[in-house]
Amino acid sequence: MSRKGAAAVIIGNEVLSAKVQDLNGTLLIKRLRECGIPLRSLTLVPDDVDAIVDAVDRARRQAKHVFTSGGIGPTHDDVTVRAVALAMGRQVVRLPEMVKLIETHYGERITPEALRLADAPAGAELWKQESVWMPVLTCDGVYMLPGVPQLFRIQLETVLSRLERAPVHLKCLYLSAGEAQIAQVLDRVALSMPQVAIGSYPNFDRSMDYLVKLTVEAEEAAPVDAAIAWLERELPEGSILRRE
Repeated sequence: MSRKGAAAVIIGNEVLSAKVQDLNGTLLIKRLRECGIPLRSLTLVPDDVDAIVDAVDRARRQAKHVFTSGGIGPTHDDVTVRAVALAMGRQVVRLPEMVKLIETHYGERITPEALRLADAPAGAELWKQESVWMPVLTCDGVYMLPGVPQLFRIQLETVLSRLERAPVHLKCLYLSAGEAQIAQVLDRVALSMPQVAIGSYPNFDRSMDYLVKLTVEAEEAAPVDAAIAWLERELPEGSILRRE
């Protein structure tokens, strides 16, 4: 089976210890959804080489595109590049093009540690962008993005601009019936139409006017319309409060 979609690995002790709130994973989920790129998994791991290697290896087996967040800076706990290289069976090399960019950016303030930013898995590429000096580091479908949310956002858009997009077709029904009352209908539609994804989400907030939100989505509009029509015919009479 060919790999499709994306997988993400969020890296950082600070996220797992709640010192820093992860914003990158949330943004990535949203933007991939908007671009029609299915997210197969999202994993949070510490700044540990073995943990990152394992997560990246699994992500590459799951998806065509792998996004990492964090661990690509110049300090001792920035081990993502080394881990990605190990996961891919490659050596870590220093990119001359990146060395020049670092020297230009830091000027007289440059330190030996700053040059660690030029380390990359063998065969890696740099995707330049106009808004920041630091290019996207990518290697064979793995995009190693910074953990700083402002930089992550910019680099994510650079990557997404190069990927094929297929926006998802989605429709929603809001129901006054509970899940137990509609489960049999959902079973029939879901089993008969595997090309659509049907989601059922109960609501326990009594200030809202519905008990269940149904979502129907697919890559094409026609199956979504057909599934919605089927649901409208078979759901309990009067249970559909509104449609979106």
